[in-house]
Amino acid sequence: MTHVMACIDGSPQAAAVCDCSAWASKRLDAPLTLLHVLDRQQYPVSGDLSGIIGLGSREFLLQELATLDEKRAKLALEEGRMMLDSARQRAISAGVAQPECRQRHGDLVESLRDLQDETRLLVIGRQGEDSGDAIQHIGSQLENVIRTMQRPILVAPGDFSEPQSVMLAFDGSATSRKGVEMLAGSPLFKGMPIHLVMVAADTADNQAQLENARGVLTAAGFNVEIAIRAGEVEPTLHAYQAEHGIDLLVMGAYGHSRIRQFFVGSTTTNMIRTTSTPLLLLR
Repeated sequence: MTHVMACIDGSPQAAAVCDCSAWASKRLDAPLTLLHVLDRQQYPVSGDLSGIIGLGSREFLLQELATLDEKRAKLALEEGRMMLDSARQRAISAGVAQPECRQRHGDLVESLRDLQDETRLLVIGRQGEDSGDAIQHIGSQLENVIRTMQRPILVAPGDFSEPQSVMLAFDGSATSRKGVEMLAGSPLFKGMPIHLVMVAADTADNQAQLENARGVLTAAGFNVEIAIRAGEVEPTLHAYQAEHGIDLLVMGAYGHSRIRQFFVGSTTTNMIRTTSTPLLLLR
């Protein structure tokens, strides 16, 4: 059975990630796994420092440094266990019956890739614990996670409250059409009004695409509003979201071409940086 996978760390977003993943777990009727990854670059498994012997260091000093690294790693491991236990208790309080805790030592992106077959939805904070205090700063590994994972990713930017409405940024692409089908077939947003918003020229073709998408969602039992707005994508979507009080945004994630892979100023990146509500990225 695939899980809702929640990345837990010491960042300010950890509580929101926990609450958001608990909500998703209950809505999807899927088990919740709370994951903490101990960065092997900060806390290496081995304390092997023999490479600096040539600089004149003494053997006992190398041993002391190795022991210190080992102690730091053990403390970090225990801190991670405490964070996971706190998150588990929070999830139980939110109504999740048996959340599972996992701790891994390694690279976050590699760990998530290894667990991808077990993952139905990934929930992650916009900032990690090493990202600093800048409100609109994106965590250093988040973009790599988004580009690597082939699963839907729910990004939690701050405090979480259960969504009452949802907006899908629709552009007529294969990704957004697939997004419509995913929303129609998923229990995640059942009973919520859905807004389909296209930032483009108000043409007959664009209207027809929106109407087709609305038909798919209406047939699945959703109450659907459609809109075409002109302007720059990011501010126009935010303006519509604020105007209608929509508390969760859905959009397609990055493409996979070599050019797009290094296109820092993408709409996706900007939306992650500026959104104040949860953002669900579809692949």
